[in-house]
Amino acid sequence: MTELQRPNPRLNEDLLFNAAPGGPPRYSHVSNKPVQHLTVADRDGQVIGYTWANDEDDAAGWVVRKAGGDEAFNKGAKWARKLHDAKARGIAPSAALAEMIQESDRTKSSHVVPGSLTEAANPDAVRRLANPE
Repeated sequence: MTELQRPNPRLNEDLLFNAAPGGPPRYSHVSNKPVQHLTVADRDGQVIGYTWANDEDDAAGWVVRKAGGDEAFNKGAKWARKLHDAKARGIAPSAALAEMIQESDRTKSSHVVPGSLTEAANPDAVRRLANPE
């Protein structure tokens, strides 16, 4: 005869998750104020997404065009990383956009569309521009 095994009492304990402070610095992804944004295209000129910024809220972000598929998503990681690096260096969000314009190279896999710096009502407007429903 086999003896009935009782479950380990540790398996019945509630798990407690405590948020740990720290991590890399990031711009806020929230703003209800007007934002500046740039259009980013691939080497063939197809728009893959938009990067936006608002200095007042210390906010910035990357919005991928879902219609661009995996290719746009993968190429967009570069632009999100540029924002993370800019924040780590302590520069304002609008200065990050200015750097992106200055360092953009059409021969790379993606680039800022020349003359595309413009303003939108808020980040949600940029999200709708990237992914109209």
